Amino acid sequence: MKKHLPLIIFAGLCVVPFMDLSSYVMHILILVLMWSVIGMAWNILGGYTGQVSFGHAAFFGFGAYTAGLLYYHLEISAWWGIPACVVILTALSLVVGYICLRLRGAYFALATLALGEICRVTAENLVDFTQGNMGIMIRERTWVEKTWFFYIILFIAAGTFILIKTVMESKLGYYFVAIREDQDAAESLGIDTTFYKTISLCLSGVLTGIAGAFFMNYMGYIDPGVVFPLYDISITTVMVVMVGGAATYWGPIVGAVIMVFLAEEIRSLPYIGAAHMTVFGVILILIILFLPNGIVGDFRKLLRPFKRKKEASS
Repeated sequence: MKKHLPLIIFAGLCVVPFMDLSSYVMHILILVLMWSVIGMAWNILGGYTGQVSFGHAAFFGFGAYTAGLLYYHLEISAWWGIPACVVILTALSLVVGYICLRLRGAYFALATLALGEICRVTAENLVDFTQGNMGIMIRERTWVEKTWFFYIILFIAAGTFILIKTVMESKLGYYFVAIREDQDAAESLGIDTTFYKTISLCLSGVLTGIAGAFFMNYMGYIDPGVVFPLYDISITTVMVVMVGGAATYWGPIVGAVIMVFLAEEIRSLPYIGAAHMTVFGVILILIILFLPNGIVGDFRKLLRPFKRKKEASS
């Protein structure tokens, strides 16, 4: 049953569009799948390889602008931005890796944080190229119905899950974990840690960029404040993984479900809606204190009170 769980969930999601759900509910489900992809992508670098990044908005934004600029300057479908992301984001990841992966711990995290802000400021000021704060809008949409967007992001999410599972069960995955556990020990065993961290960063960056390109096609509009924000993209990405469970296959997916639905509920509350990131910060502190491995990582800990209650009643 556990072995076939991903296939069962995928099959169940495939029939969702036939359930006659409202446009709003379909929108939420699409966001959940998109954030699952972003979370799984971050998890490769931050969870499995131990390189905590606060700048994944840079990769997300680059992916979104790759699609948007293809449409705006070359007048071709923004959907070509998804395959183009593989090349563009690989190149960006190699540059970022060369500069930042020589750093460790907090220094690497701060360097990635700065990267996201540099990208945002650059996009705002390159008005002739990116349209600055005016943004880029797709005027001729391929689809309007959310069904097609749902299936596209569903297949992207499924492909991401399979790719990460395959990588982590290979020799490459063992190298990632070895670097996370003790980089000096890994180097002493002959592992080229900089090389494998760069591979991890490339995988993470490309997958995040693909999510950004999808976002451009789905929303039909982007600007620097939408795709490069520190809080709404970079910090939320970290929270998705931390809440669900870092270095687990299902953690980012569970975290995406919780964070997207929670964000929608909090934003609708009076007085609190505008300060939803503050609420998220409190939630993250509580998760770190009581469930340091996330909901999936500490799932057995969550079940203990119920087991005790059952044993007491019996």
